[in-house]
Amino acid sequence: MTEQKTSETQEKISLNLTAQVEALLFVAPEPVSPHQMGTALEVTSHRVKKCLDELGEHYVGRGIRLQWYDGKVQITSAPEAAQTIENFLNLEATSTLSHAALETLSIIAYQQPVTRPQIDAIRGVNSDGVIRGLLSKGLVEDVGRAEGPGRPILYSATAELLKHFGLTSLEELPPLNLEEVSVEESNNGNNHIL
Repeated sequence: MTEQKTSETQEKISLNLTAQVEALLFVAPEPVSPHQMGTALEVTSHRVKKCLDELGEHYVGRGIRLQWYDGKVQITSAPEAAQTIENFLNLEATSTLSHAALETLSIIAYQQPVTRPQIDAIRGVNSDGVIRGLLSKGLVEDVGRAEGPGRPILYSATAELLKHFGLTSLEELPPLNLEEVSVEESNNGNNHIL
């Protein structure tokens, strides 16, 4: 009799669509698109997006977040919990990035896809070593080759970059205001144009 009651209870407990989307995100080894989840759940990607919006609201102020990148989404830990997680897992402090690495990352994030010669022109120095380091950390990636002489490699930011800085998407980057920088530079007597 107890087995029958348990079976009946389990049949009555079925997961709603939002819970099913959450379960897929939990087991996904990498970011997935709403279309992929919709196909698996046999619903439209529009319905999946509604569920993702609901989950995103639910996660506000919690220990996990939805992170979007390039039309795909995944569950990540909240950036505010980084120190606690590092302590719990006995991890070394997250490696810091040099000024040159941060400068190069900024250029790539705002200008992507961008070539090394373009990065060098903006920075005014060779960026080979910095880009190699960023590639090895998984913060930038090679996304193809530009048309033109030498067909230089194009670089773009990765989802790992978003995780590193606690962003959910590149849209959260502060707006780039070059006019303010140019005015500030000229006020300091520096005639470089950015």
